[in-house]
Amino acid sequence: MTRVSRISSAAILVVSLLSLAQAVGEAQGRRPNIVLIVADDMGYADVGFQGSRDIPTPNIDALARTGIRFTDAYVSGPYCSPTRAGLMTGRYPQRFGHEFNPVGNPEPGLPLDQTTMADRLKAAGYRTALLGKWHLGSAAPLHPMERGFDEFFGFLGGDHSYFDAMPANGEPVFDGRTPTEKMGYLTDELADRAVDFIARQRSGPFFLYLAFNAVHTPMHATEKYLTRFSHIADPQRRTYAAMLSAMDDGIGRTLAALRAAGLEENTLVFFFSDNGGPTMPTTTVNGSSNAPLRGSKRQTWEGGIRVPFIISWKGHLAAGTTDARPIIQLDVLPTALAAAGVELRPDWKLDGVNLLPFLTGKATGTPHDALYWRLGGMMAIRKGDWKLVKTREGALRDIDPAVLSDLSMAELYNLGEDIGETKNLAAAHPEKVKELADAWSRWNAGLVRPLWFPGRGGGVRDSQPAFPR
Repeated sequence: MTRVSRISSAAILVVSLLSLAQAVGEAQGRRPNIVLIVADDMGYADVGFQGSRDIPTPNIDALARTGIRFTDAYVSGPYCSPTRAGLMTGRYPQRFGHEFNPVGNPEPGLPLDQTTMADRLKAAGYRTALLGKWHLGSAAPLHPMERGFDEFFGFLGGDHSYFDAMPANGEPVFDGRTPTEKMGYLTDELADRAVDFIARQRSGPFFLYLAFNAVHTPMHATEKYLTRFSHIADPQRRTYAAMLSAMDDGIGRTLAALRAAGLEENTLVFFFSDNGGPTMPTTTVNGSSNAPLRGSKRQTWEGGIRVPFIISWKGHLAAGTTDARPIIQLDVLPTALAAAGVELRPDWKLDGVNLLPFLTGKATGTPHDALYWRLGGMMAIRKGDWKLVKTREGALRDIDPAVLSDLSMAELYNLGEDIGETKNLAAAHPEKVKELADAWSRWNAGLVRPLWFPGRGGGVRDSQPAFPR
């Protein structure tokens, strides 16, 4: 080798090392990526870290081992769209009328005067993407790419075929604003897109909202996943397990893409389900289990609102720990914004809380004094271990929340002693019933009437437009 060649090789090596050092330094110094993974209609008992024995979820369990598992985590709505409205805004959706799933034609959705998490992160310089389920309105002004997302691949409504991009009697899957005619098995497709997005945006910062429609109906699974569960005799449970296993694989590939890009320590990851599993006969059941909780999706017993929940940020938050303090999905937005260095302003009127000080030990106590729920004629409040709840069996009907002016028939439970809500203590503790009822009524006084109601053909109340203008 000539002297010139040796100098040239040495120079290349020095430049390469400097480039690598610069890339590492930039990754360590920049704002963290935000990855938000949401399952749909997943049962409380159906992942390994929650005790599932018949459905292995190794990748979700691995995420739990790298982060914090919350045993008492909740969502603000017992079913899909209100939870997503609260997630995107950090506010109880009942404050702005988004109390029920959207109904009507054209379909209403998240009011335009509400600012989304994607809006706020995009304004802070983040590249934003939604992959999967939107369910916050299908009219053009409500499209995800009008609500802060730079990229969108998914569907706008509440459910979708896993096999057909353009089902005969349903809405299409969109790539951006354009319907797509071909796709793979949708759960796999969403994971493929997540891996691609991470590879393209590795220089960041980015916000990836990976909103799987698994394990929501229709019950569609491929043979690849069904063969893993030949030991499950019940065909519905077997299909459910296959769908959940596909999602677990997709989550694993997404997390592997972060590792491959060297982004694990610079990415804050959230995982939870949008509500409890639909287990009561009057819902379209999917084979899920909420054990040991009582109740189902569309109810304010624990089975409808308490969900598996993980927060992981390698190198920044404790790994493999469990936190029993009550939190709610409304906390995701302020926590993510705080991690991104975005100042939280009082005029945003957020109900969610930045959890980072509580998770790092800088703040003590509990993030919330109380948590609240309202869905038509159903309600709940949790304060400490005590919970006051009024809910019912049967189909969700268009019951006006005005009926909740009378809470005399509400049930009282001590969740610390009775997680399954089996012993109604209302008669034994009338003073606690009054305390919680009064607190809930004060919260309720700050809410508005729903902008639309379900049942009896749906439609939008009074003279409200089909979507906010």
